[in-house]
Amino acid sequence: MDYWIVVVDDEPLSLTNAKTLLGKYSMRVSCIRSGRELLKFMQSHTPDLVLLDIMMPDMDGFETYRALRIWEEKENKNPIPIIFLTGEDSKETERRGLKAGASDFIKKPIDEGILIKRIKNAIENNRIIESLTEEAMKDKLTGFLNKTSGTQKVRELCSSVDGALMVFDLDNFKLVNDLFGHDTGDRVLEDFSDVVRFNIRGDDVVSRIGGDEFMAFFPGLTDRESVASLEKRLNKQLMDKADMLMGEGHGIPLGISIGVAIASEDRRDYEKLFRFADAALFEVKRNGKHGFEIYDPDMRRPDTKENIENELHRLISIVTERGEARGAMALGQDAFSATYRFAERLVKENGGTLVRILFSLSSDDKDEDLLQQVEALGEMLKDTLYRSDVILPWQQNSYLVVCLRHPGEDADEIIHRITDTWQKSEHARGLHINYAVSIERKEKDERAE
Repeated sequence: MDYWIVVVDDEPLSLTNAKTLLGKYSMRVSCIRSGRELLKFMQSHTPDLVLLDIMMPDMDGFETYRALRIWEEKENKNPIPIIFLTGEDSKETERRGLKAGASDFIKKPIDEGILIKRIKNAIENNRIIESLTEEAMKDKLTGFLNKTSGTQKVRELCSSVDGALMVFDLDNFKLVNDLFGHDTGDRVLEDFSDVVRFNIRGDDVVSRIGGDEFMAFFPGLTDRESVASLEKRLNKQLMDKADMLMGEGHGIPLGISIGVAIASEDRRDYEKLFRFADAALFEVKRNGKHGFEIYDPDMRRPDTKENIENELHRLISIVTERGEARGAMALGQDAFSATYRFAERLVKENGGTLVRILFSLSSDDKDEDLLQQVEALGEMLKDTLYRSDVILPWQQNSYLVVCLRHPGEDADEIIHRITDTWQKSEHARGLHINYAVSIERKEKDERAE
């Protein structure tokens, strides 16, 4: 049993006997002769369990137990399992020990089998509790602390440690979910987590506080150069990961924006520091994203006409953040459904033609792997259709296309253009492109005027 046991007893013979007995089971044993020595020992050591004699001079076992628990709580340490040892045959003493919160209670002279079994039970049960507690504190997807536990930890650090409180936000992350699906979005978050873990130290704290928002505290980091270096590495490595995951032509300007507030002697309040970091993040987003800003008291929310106009420009940048793209847009199901409903309303009120086409691939060879060819079809649809058209990847071999056309335009032209382009491509050999069409034509609804 690879356990580290501390035995606390004022009698040298009892210590010797305990060390000999536990050593037979390959346990590491440290012997201590008083409660005060134990408290000093625990400041720099973390054993698996303490065997604590109750009857000791100066500080008895109960006093030592209470003092140790107070110190553990103050230092935010997990409680060490404690088994009380006593030579008294008193039900009241046993009741008092268990009521105090000890893991167990063993009478002297010690029965070897009982002692070993109870040590094992106490340590293993404690490890299970610690594991469950740690799991409850963490975000399952990223492995970082969750919002509740992260906030508590960062608040404690802000109150006593100089350093940088940072708020991270993934730029344009919603487009990943819309264009590639939520599974890919989760993969991006996992990749981001790996990138952050690779760039932080052991005493840095990171927590997930929202979907694609994170908070971190970096003790001792107070200069702009260090923040700039960190931001540059994170953005570079995240883009490398995204290119590997979604392909270099994915077209999403993914990145990281970071707002920073410095905790110092005159800035210890967590709530204020978080607001400062959030205000700094706002400035990064307003000025183009993919960067960082350290809070400055002159930063203000828009409150003048000029600032409101700047805010309008910022919001337009956000909603058009995908930038220029070739051809049609491929959307995820949620975004596609919203776009489709808008197109239906537009045709109903203004007139026009709504063309809905389902394209699918089939193969002469039933064992043919269509994945690569289906992706090629998707790329061809993007290039061949207009920018006003939208595409929904459907199942494993199909795409739903929705096109808006003015009254009188020939919907068949869309189909011919797609099928002709496909037949001329290198992917068409042995594959057939099939389609089904639904066309809805509306005259302008004069009542909408």
